[in-house]
Amino acid sequence: MYGIAHIIRKFKRAKGYLMNEICYVTASDDEELSQILDLQMQNLPSSLTEEEMISEGFVTVAHSLELLRAMNEICPHILAKDGNKVVGYALCMHPDFRNDIAVLKPMFTEIDRVLSSKQGYLIMGQICIAKSHRKRGVFRGLYQKMREVTKTAYRLIITEVDEKNQRSLSAHYAIGFQDLHRYHSHGKDWCLIFLK
Repeated sequence: MYGIAHIIRKFKRAKGYLMNEICYVTASDDEELSQILDLQMQNLPSSLTEEEMISEGFVTVAHSLELLRAMNEICPHILAKDGNKVVGYALCMHPDFRNDIAVLKPMFTEIDRVLSSKQGYLIMGQICIAKSHRKRGVFRGLYQKMREVTKTAYRLIITEVDEKNQRSLSAHYAIGFQDLHRYHSHGKDWCLIFLK
């Protein structure tokens, strides 16, 4: 049986009253989507040194607010929030958006080649965590929330990782992702991985 202090703490956490605690939620407004874009911009290769990309990882695609909003309407993005601040995100990308980001078109071609069309899947379009909140379980928390939110509609979560991004690959394998396929596109080697 839980004590009253535990119940109050759980209620406050759910309502977002506890500071310095990470809450995992789905994106609900343009302010949150704008915070995603700010965090994304800080972690694009153009904003990082070669050493930072090797040690901290990086994101590959820059999204527009309009595209994030459209994607969010079909399947809400997953956020890690510390108070009102977005400190991590995992973008949910329905396959209907296969033609909206040029660099991802080859990924969908490869998925079509190796996966039965009867297998419902969702693309985790990008995951990113603020430097201040890394190594605190946020990566795992984002995927747990994503699985919780999407498991009834999608059998698999699929993503691709640039083979050079070893930090990201290792983190994905550590939480249970498995190899689906590897391929070469746009001068890069990509690992298609999935989570059941």
